[in-house]
Amino acid sequence: QVQLVESGGGLVQPGGSLRLSCSASGFTLDTYAIGWFRQAPGKEREGVLCISNSDGVTTYGDSVKGRFTISRDNAKNTVYLQMNNLKPEDTAVYYCAAGPWCNSVYVPPGYGMDYWGKGTLVTVSS
Repeated sequence: QVQLVESGGGLVQPGGSLRLSCSASGFTLDTYAIGWFRQAPGKEREGVLCISNSDGVTTYGDSVKGRFTISRDNAKNTVYLQMNNLKPEDTAVYYCAAGPWCNSVYVPPGYGMDYWGKGTLVTVSS
């Protein structure tokens, strides 16, 4: 059964950090590009970061540059999103998705991705 499962979300204070995990089962994650996306309350989905199957990284949002880092551990079949210096505007449901490649910033967020997780909620609030 093909699945992606996100974990690591929760409540964190502004300036704090969280590490999200995206674990795959039923397929080999290292052959896929894995993207992190988020959807804040009342807003459309936006791309965050994507890592290709050759470890190239695409940054979709300037707001996360220098604060968020994507990485993969193929041995664990897991991709991570390290989030530092979190801000209230980072509050969203965070999703990971697997697909053939990382899209450019001109493509709708998540377009063409094959598998999606159910999401994990990140709330940044004091």
